[in-house]
Amino acid sequence: MKESFRTRLKRGDLLTGTLVSLPAPEVAEILAEAGFDWLFIDMEHSQLDPPAAQVILQAVDYRIDCVLRVALNDEIWIKKALDTGASGVIIPQVNSAEDARRAVRFCKYPPQGSRSVGLFRAQGYGVRLAEYLAEANRKTAVIVQVEHIQAVENVEAIIAVEGVDAVLVGPYDLSASMDHMGQVEHPEVQAAIQRVRQVCQAQNMPLGIYAATAERARDYIQQGYRLAAVSSDTLMLGSAARDVLGRLSA
Repeated sequence: MKESFRTRLKRGDLLTGTLVSLPAPEVAEILAEAGFDWLFIDMEHSQLDPPAAQVILQAVDYRIDCVLRVALNDEIWIKKALDTGASGVIIPQVNSAEDARRAVRFCKYPPQGSRSVGLFRAQGYGVRLAEYLAEANRKTAVIVQVEHIQAVENVEAIIAVEGVDAVLVGPYDLSASMDHMGQVEHPEVQAAIQRVRQVCQAQNMPLGIYAATAERARDYIQQGYRLAAVSSDTLMLGSAARDVLGRLSA
């Protein structure tokens, strides 16, 4: 039986994925065949909504784990995301322990949380309801984003919340919150990122980060990050197109 994404995450396996923002299931299929460990399906900064995200999950057909980033830490967004059959969710802007508790509560069925029960793709549209309810709390990955300086200041309290499975650093929003918009390599931004890394590693909290390039992702992996979100569908498409044109004119 295939191990769950959450099991691999909590064990500390290196999980390399990429961000999907285009509402095109064919693109997700191509990325699934490329050999990534997981797909970061982004519903926060793209035109994707839960129905479009579900089409992507159906296209890749369980060949690869899909983790959905919701638009906000909200009960409706989270339950709709999980009902697609996603392996987990990424919750943006978790800046305090209360934010983290809220996220966990919405992700877990009672008694651990308050997730409501529906009959959708995750539950086999009702056919596998009992099986899904018995294992969902154990298999669903809850990943909180540290992407604001307030979250950096509160990171110890955030990772102490029971049910938080991993932290994903968002360098770009973090840089904006520190008045260094887009300057992810600024010394102050990097110092904040290093603080998160040190705290998480001291407490054995699985740690991830977004990196725009493979080179930067490799640096983070060497520092102990195990959940790597590298580049995106749009960045790779643009890069490949420019590479082809460059070769033609060389």
